[in-house]
Amino acid sequence: MRHATKVAAVVAAAALGLAACGSSTDNTTSPGSTGGSTGAAGGSLKIGMAYDVGGRGDQSFNDAAAAGLDKAKSELGADTKEAAAVNGEPESARKERLQQLIDAGYNNIVAVGFAYAKAVGETAKANPDVKFAIVDDSSPDSAGPNVDQITFAEEQGSYLVGAAAALKTKTNHIGFIGGVQTDLIKKFEAGYVAGAKAVKPDVKIDIKYLTQPPDFSGFNSVDKGKAAADGMYQGGADVVYHAAGGSGGGVFTAAKAAGKWAIGVDSDQAKTAPADVRDVILTSMIKKVDVGVYDFITAVKNGTFKAGNRVFDLKAGGVDYATTGGHIDDIKSKLDEYKQKIISGEITVPKS
Repeated sequence: MRHATKVAAVVAAAALGLAACGSSTDNTTSPGSTGGSTGAAGGSLKIGMAYDVGGRGDQSFNDAAAAGLDKAKSELGADTKEAAAVNGEPESARKERLQQLIDAGYNNIVAVGFAYAKAVGETAKANPDVKFAIVDDSSPDSAGPNVDQITFAEEQGSYLVGAAAALKTKTNHIGFIGGVQTDLIKKFEAGYVAGAKAVKPDVKIDIKYLTQPPDFSGFNSVDKGKAAADGMYQGGADVVYHAAGGSGGGVFTAAKAAGKWAIGVDSDQAKTAPADVRDVILTSMIKKVDVGVYDFITAVKNGTFKAGNRVFDLKAGGVDYATTGGHIDDIKSKLDEYKQKIISGEITVPKS
């Protein structure tokens, strides 16, 4: 997939990035720190986190995972170490990253993102005494007796923001931007389209994916996100939902320039995006990755860890929609009707 020299360079860069992420003797407690309050000699709860492309600071998916880690640091006294993927890296780099965390003494590992599936499965098998959690994957690739597979009903939360988009559009034309065209991101699309069509069966919906596997740069390309959103707004869409990680920053910039609405994802992005674009974020589909991560760490600490797939849906409070900014206050009762119908089973949201 890459020339040997490029592979070597990427792996080396990943190793250097991991080495720079912090250590168990670093007692700093700022959000960007990876040190814990106790060292390995103290027998502390040691958690290694491997982020997807974009890493901590993406204001979306990775930051949601980081929030769960930060909570574990402050409330459980966890000693943590972090590392992040880079665009275009080979599978070997993911495995190397996980193994480096283990070799550094971090015997509970959180892998953020489905791209780690094979790396987690193989590394978990090679390290049976290490406990793993992977976010967004329930495939056989990552499954194992020491692996907690944390997944979410993204289609359910996306249904609600799709309904919001259809209720708020003035042009009867909305859009969806996915970072990478994978089965996971198709769940966001499917839910969004279903929610919008439930409100307005004739609504026009533009759909655009920024990249195709194995190119995962669509999750961390502000320029690609902006270009795609610009095209949709210029074409008549007045609400665009992104499920594109760090690329969503470009969607917000485009929405601001066009005087149109954007919908955020994973985090309540009207609180996390740059201040100058927050007022164009209609709502966000909240995916509580922080809850899944914190639950895993708590289970490890309490000795109640269980392997297998856990699904965080609307009923479990794992997904929801945001109300920050008050932009959807006038339609909240309608959205909550849909929410309750999904929870009760009256509405079954498609996943594809």
